[in-house]
Amino acid sequence: MKKMKWSVSRKQKIHWVVDFIRKYISCAPSESLFLYVNQCFAPAMDAEIGSLYDCFSVEGKLILHYCKTQAWG
Repeated sequence: MKKMKWSVSRKQKIHWVVDFIRKYISCAPSESLFLYVNQCFAPAMDAEIGSLYDCFSVEGKLILHYCKTQAWG
C-alpha cells in the first residue's frame, strides 16, 4: 500500500477494514487475506476498531498488518 496511515471510525468493524484492503490491493474474493493486530493475533471479524484501539493501541495508533498467507508463530 502506498498510503500507510488511515483514519477509521471507532464503530467500524474489522470486516470493513478487510473489505477496504481487498479493494485497495485488488485482491480477488477467492484469495485469502489475513489481518493481524500488532503482528500478534488475528481479531474477530466482528470486533470494533474502537475496542481494539482501546486495548491494543501503541502511541495513539492501532497497528494492523495484512498478508495473503496465514502466519503462525
